[in-house]
Amino acid sequence: MNIEQKNNLAQRVAQDIPEGAYVNLGIGLPTLVADYFAEKEVILQSENGVLGQWTQAEKGEENWDLINAGKEAIALKKGGAFFHHADSFGMMRGGHLDYCILGAFQISANGDLANWHTGQANAIPAVGGAMDLASGAKNVFVMMEHLTKQGHSKILEKCTYPLTGLACVNRVYTEIATFEFIDGKVFVIDIVAPHLPEYVQKITDITLDFSRMK
Repeated sequence: MNIEQKNNLAQRVAQDIPEGAYVNLGIGLPTLVADYFAEKEVILQSENGVLGQWTQAEKGEENWDLINAGKEAIALKKGGAFFHHADSFGMMRGGHLDYCILGAFQISANGDLANWHTGQANAIPAVGGAMDLASGAKNVFVMMEHLTKQGHSKILEKCTYPLTGLACVNRVYTEIATFEFIDGKVFVIDIVAPHLPEYVQKITDITLDFSRMK
């Protein structure tokens, strides 16, 4: 996925976050979403203990005491707050977040999430706060590339990697399409041009429902 695709994906996710929502942004692709709330009042939360509104810091203007969960410098707007990460996890576990936006290795047709370990012997596990978010946030959105580097679908009938959460994912956004997960069914909401429904189905390892396409 190139830079333009990543930014377009972040902008697409931001469109689905309503005014006044409290949102946790995971590391990687989700951190880009912070730059697309200029016309909405959305309160961001980071597991390292930041709450408020921010964008990525401009190059040369970084203050490395102000970072997100991915250790990227942020420009925090007036009214932001800082606190111990234990309090941050209390917010995450206590059901106080309307949305969390995470990356993933795999998603099952049932909405199971696998995003902390590939199961490989030489892989470094990185669970962070993902399990807390998957169970504590009211809505779980996932941003990821549609295919692995080997060309395999990341949306599967059943995850083969260790799970982060069970039946917790509501939506998945890829550079190919947007998917909604409801009661074991996966609906395609929209498709990124110039791709066609036939192509989306071909590269996805589960049966998709296109009846809700916009």
